[in-house]
Amino acid sequence: MGVYAQSVNGALQENLLGIIVNPMSGRDVRRVAARASTSTHYEKQQQVTRLVLAALHNGVTRIFLGDEPFRISSRAVEHLPQRASVDILKYPLTHTARDTETMADLMWAAGCRVFIVLGGDGTNRIIARRYPNACILPLSTGTNNVFPVSVEASIAGAAAGLIASRQLAIEETCARCKQIHLHTDLSEVRQTDIALIDAVLLKDDELGSLLPYSADKLSSLVLTRAEPASVGLSPIGGYLDACGHRDDFGLLVECANQGSTQVSVPISPGLWQEVSIVDYQRIALNETISINGDGILALDGDRSISLGKSESAVLRVRRDGPWIIEPDLVMRMASAKGLLSSNS
Repeated sequence: MGVYAQSVNGALQENLLGIIVNPMSGRDVRRVAARASTSTHYEKQQQVTRLVLAALHNGVTRIFLGDEPFRISSRAVEHLPQRASVDILKYPLTHTARDTETMADLMWAAGCRVFIVLGGDGTNRIIARRYPNACILPLSTGTNNVFPVSVEASIAGAAAGLIASRQLAIEETCARCKQIHLHTDLSEVRQTDIALIDAVLLKDDELGSLLPYSADKLSSLVLTRAEPASVGLSPIGGYLDACGHRDDFGLLVECANQGSTQVSVPISPGLWQEVSIVDYQRIALNETISINGDGILALDGDRSISLGKSESAVLRVRRDGPWIIEPDLVMRMASAKGLLSSNS
């Protein structure tokens, strides 16, 4: 049964799955500044319905959904014949990222270790930071998505169901994701944090801004995944030296306006910019990278840490994040093992 046999006091429990929905993912200001599509509440509701039906059809016996202000989850299941197999968890709403944390906390406390997360890189970063030993299927609804996958919800639910019901072992089908671990010794307080895809030092930028990045403000980029078929900062590295989820290295890219190499990338959907590169190199897992200020450090798009001229941050790429469900791989393995067919 592997490391994720779900039990309480030694007693085997039901095959549990948590579905975490960020209702605001895919609806922020970046859609005005770029040309990204909008993920509506109704679209998310329909996704949740298909996820629930597929997971229950593939071995899951109980599903947890979280309450949220737009009733996406409750409306998704209210008319299903299988409604009795779904729990809607209630909690005080704050209308902040704290609601995602609370949702995950309640599901984890109930014994759930496998999750489908509907959201972008930022939503998944919240779950990874809180529960690095979880097993997750990140399903895209955000803007510059690299970490989540774009796959039909029926297939995503089936793949997660096969894992949550332990028909396939997590260790056999999934790999832990890479994370950037960041430590800063600032003048006021020591900070630690993680990023799933990218950590970037921005020059002349602002804390908390949600606008797309401007190429002339990029300084140092640390990437766990440098994927040329992506949007955001990841393709900057991906156009130079591609690096994926299962590659045991990251990439460091140094940018400056007078760089000798240029790449033109979609830094946000429909928004192409030319980035000037001074240097780039692979980063071995656990290798120490030091970034010196001044500027703003952004983690997976969240401009959250200000570095002064004399301050620095230490970053390391490690493979110690959540286990990642890859739907295509899971379904192929299930087929090979005869789990998707039966004999009369």
